[in-house]
This record gives sequence, structure tokens and C-alpha cells, in this order.
Amino acid sequence: MPEPDSLDLITLGRASVDLYGQQIGGRLEDMGSFAKYVGGCPANIAVGTARLGLRSALLTRVGDDHFGRFITEQLQREGVCTDGIVKDPARLTALAILGIRDQDSFPLLFYRENCADMALCEADIREEFIQSAKALLITGTHLSAPGVAAASKKAILLAKAAGRKVILDGDYRPVLWGLTTPDLGEERFVENQAVTEQLQAVLPDCDLIVGTEEELHILGGSTQTLQAIRKVRELSAATIVCKLGEKGCVVFDGDIPQSLTGGIGHGGFPIEVFNVLGAGDAFMSGFLRGWLRDLPLVECCRLANAAGALVVSRHGCAPAIPSWQEMQYFLEQGSPFNALRQDHKLEHIHWATNRSREYDNIKVLAIDHRSQFEALVESVCQDTQLGLQRVPAFKRLAFDAMSELAQGDPEYGFLVDGRFGTPCLEQAADHDYWLGRPIELPGSMPLEFEGANDVATELNEWPLNQVVKCLCFYHPDDDAEVKARQERQILRLFDACRKTRHELLLEIICSKNGAVDEGTVAGVIERIYDLGVYPDWWKLEPQRNANAWASIQRTVQQRDPYCRGIVLLGLSAPSEELIAGFQLAADFPLIKGFAVGRTIFADPARRWLAGEIDDATAKAMLKENFQALVAAWDAARAG
Repeated sequence: MPEPDSLDLITLGRASVDLYGQQIGGRLEDMGSFAKYVGGCPANIAVGTARLGLRSALLTRVGDDHFGRFITEQLQREGVCTDGIVKDPARLTALAILGIRDQDSFPLLFYRENCADMALCEADIREEFIQSAKALLITGTHLSAPGVAAASKKAILLAKAAGRKVILDGDYRPVLWGLTTPDLGEERFVENQAVTEQLQAVLPDCDLIVGTEEELHILGGSTQTLQAIRKVRELSAATIVCKLGEKGCVVFDGDIPQSLTGGIGHGGFPIEVFNVLGAGDAFMSGFLRGWLRDLPLVECCRLANAAGALVVSRHGCAPAIPSWQEMQYFLEQGSPFNALRQDHKLEHIHWATNRSREYDNIKVLAIDHRSQFEALVESVCQDTQLGLQRVPAFKRLAFDAMSELAQGDPEYGFLVDGRFGTPCLEQAADHDYWLGRPIELPGSMPLEFEGANDVATELNEWPLNQVVKCLCFYHPDDDAEVKARQERQILRLFDACRKTRHELLLEIICSKNGAVDEGTVAGVIERIYDLGVYPDWWKLEPQRNANAWASIQRTVQQRDPYCRGIVLLGLSAPSEELIAGFQLAADFPLIKGFAVGRTIFADPARRWLAGEIDDATAKAMLKENFQALVAAWDAARAG
């Protein structure tokens, strides 16, 4: 349980899975694939405020099911406190299906019949949890039924008793109040006096009220915006924020003037509207980033409008909300693009600053080799076909050896292929290790990809936790035609990884194709950045001296300060040689660890495939060899 005042914000209410149609410009009936995101107004705001630097938490129920676990795990990755999430074994997690038809039409279906978050009850509202935050945010939807209304009102009473701020987000969806047929989830306003009375009952306890014009209409019981706002003011001394879409917003902190322009206003940002779904949640996140830090209201409006502008230019709700670094960049630099999603610099900052988990010391057992195992089988097995059938079992032994050594430490990792290592990939799904998988056709130059003819089609079948590893033999003196073809392939792969939401580890080996000096690898990295490719990871061969590493580190940091880092490869070098390389590389903070294979597994694999040792002995040898490199790297880094 968080300590008192350890959180900035608790959001209470809806938590669902959003399934977003990936085809744009058509009917929901004609969409063939969907992207899965965290959804629901309070969940989105919890994510948004966390990304913008606030300490946020979500108070809700989710089903004790796959989607409930997805929401909880994703919120934890985003830095949201999940202590207020209750697992409901009797109900399923809510679901919403959404699409982008055109700039004005966004079909939306809510699957919320007896869903988990609508079962939130007074017993779920704990006084000590409410006291842990400076502010509580409730939403209109969780006043739409007796049980959740009672839970929301209890939370308000506890917050007020503890001197906390109370925020109301209108979050008005008529379909969720039973005012439309289920297929009209997109409908934004239906006038209803009973709904108005329910909402008005909480207004006196609110310190901040935020809504669109339609949401203020339902709060104030009038379709005339100023008249509705005046009614809200009669009932509440709260700061009132009216969202005006592309026109920005206006804030009323006291008496209501004769026109909307008489409030504290800030204009919107002139950008192309791609998807309005989630814009309000981003707006609230931006506003609260300023309001909870006691910034002037006009600055709160600027942050809110910027966050909303960034989200309406992208696909999805929660995943489209900006990070604080991204927000600062946008406000300082702006963008030359009206369609912000076409701004590659901005999109890279968005991608890189919203990745989950940082890695400072990573140790990876690389056993993604395919052609090497084929050659090994041919050399030691009389029955080649039978020998190849045994390779997956050996790779499973390797995974078990790594896992026994790691003991659940997420900074250990495994790099394995889908040809011989499918059982390992399946086994790794239940663990939290770093997991990589190769995409290149072994030994190909020019670079070719394994699997489907289209690399994006192939990656669409890979779980999102699998890092895409690509080995490219590349030297500055390569034939111009070969180099151009390789660069086109790298560009294709980078584009596919971003579109399928996979991290990319680019492995560059220069030494196979020519002489290498202190600037060779740094020059290749510079060239790849010039192409517009920003790998999440680099995997590089050990360098001969500190000057070469210094040049590499300087290049990466200058071209992509958000890069996760570099891991060392082994090239089947003797362990003594690798350890010497570790000692040289450990002085450079951008080098995060190693991903080594044959140095660890070559001898155990040869002997096991030849029938000279059993499973237990092979696993023990793998573990011993891997542990020796782990100890050497840790010692070098500590030194």
C-alpha cells in the first residue's frame, strides 16, 4: 500500500481492453485485424499522467482473466501503481471495439454487460489508499449505476475528509447510461434529466470539473453552453474547464462571464485530426500535469492542448499519449508536419521514451544459430535427419540452464530462433527475461529475411515481447550495389518493426568483409542513422582499443540519445579473449552487456549430439560456461 501523499493522483472507474481496427477509412464490418491496447477513460488518464511525470494509480476492478492481467501488467510497465486494482473472479474484463472511418466517424462498440469494473463496490474503496494521493479523479460513467455510484461517492467523502482534491471528468457516453441502442457507442450526447441529477449530486464536492461542451450540457442540464456552465457554477466552486476541440479550451476559475472568450483560454494546435478517440483523456493528462504542480492555468491549458493534439494524430488512446520528453520537444520545436504522425523525429521520441523497463546490465545466452547447428549435425551425427530433430531439445536444455542461473532476474536474456527454438520461445512466454529472435536468413549477403516474403507479415505473427534481431555483414568498402540493397532491407525491417511494435536489435559485423580500424564501425553506425534507421539496440563485435569504443559511443549518443545501448557478440572467440574484451568494453556506459553463443554452447552441443554426454551433463556444462562469462562481465563492470 502506498504511503500517505506518495501519489499525485488516483483515477477511479473504467478499465477495459480496446481493440482498434487497423484498417483506416472503412466500416467496422470490413476491418480484418485489430490492435490491442489498454482502454477506458480513467485507465488512459492514469497512463497519460504517469508518462507526463506524475505518480498515478488506478482504482478499479478487472476480471481474473487474460485481459485483466494484460491491463495490470501494462499499467505496471507504464509506471502506474496497481495497488488499487481488484481481481474479480466472477466477471470478465470490459472490452471496447473501435474503428477510424473518417475525420468525423469513429464506430465504437462497448462490451460491458456485467463487466468487472462496473462491479466496483464500497468495500473496494480503502481509506488508506485514498489518503495516499493528493487528488482523486472520478468519471461520469461510474455514476451511472447504484453500486459504482456508491463506490465513487465513498471515495469522494474519504478524499474530502483527508483534504484531497476531487476531479470530475464528464466522460459522458449515453450508451453506457442505457440511453441509446448498443450499436451507438459513438453517440456523444443525449439530453436526460435523470442523468443530469445524478451528475449534479457530486458537483459540490469537486475542485476541478473538465468536459466537452456536450459533457457540460449534461452536467448543467442545458444545451446552451454558457447557461450550462452557469448552472455548474451555482452548484460548485470548482475550476471549470471547457474543451473546444481544435479551438483549444477555456477555463473558468470564478464568476462566469458573458461569453466563452471571457474565460482563461488557449488556442489549439493546427494539426490534422486523424483519430479523436482518446484525445480527451490526453487533454486531461496534460492539464493535470500542470494543475497538480500548481502551474498557471494558461500553462495547464497549453499542456492539455498539446497532449490532445499529439493523440488525435495517432492510432489508439493510451499508447498515443506523449511522454514528458516528447511533450517538451513538441512545445519547444513544434513540427513542420500538419499530420504529426509523419514527423519521424517526433515519432521516434514517442517510441523511445515510452518503452518499458530500462536495462543496465544484460546477460544474454545467444543460441539463435541455425546453419551452425546444421553443420554440427552433419559432422557428428550418422543420421542427419534424426540429429536435426534433436536440436530443439538441446536448445531447450540451454534455456533451462540460463533460467536456473538467472533465477527470474529480468536482466538475463535468451536469443533463440523460430526454426529450431520454437519450444524455447513458447517456454519463455511465461518468464520475464529479455527475449530476442532472429529475422535474417543465416549467412545472407545481401541481407535476406527468413519467413514470409513480406517482413511485416512475418513480424505480425511474433509476440510483442520478442526483440527482432537482425545480423547484417556490412563494410564501408562493400560493392555499391550490394550496399544499396542491404540498406533497403534494413529500412524495410525498421519500418516493419515500428509498425508491428517490436524492438529492433541490429547486429553489425564488419570484420568479415574487410579491414577494420578505429573509425570503421562508428562510420557504419553513422551511415545507418543517416538512412533514418534508429535501432533500439546495437549488437557489435569487440573492438581492439578504447578509441574505437569511444568513437562508437559518441556516435550513438549524438545521433540517438534514446538508444537502449550496445551488447557484445562473441564470434566464437575463446572465453579468455572475450573476457579481455569485456574488461575493455566495461568502461563505456552505453555497453550494457553481452549476447554470446558458441563460446558457451559449441562444445556441449557437439558432445551431446554425438551421444558422449547426457542431458544433465550438457545442461551443467552450459550453465558453467555461461556463469563464467556472467561473472567475468560483472567483475569487469564493477571494476
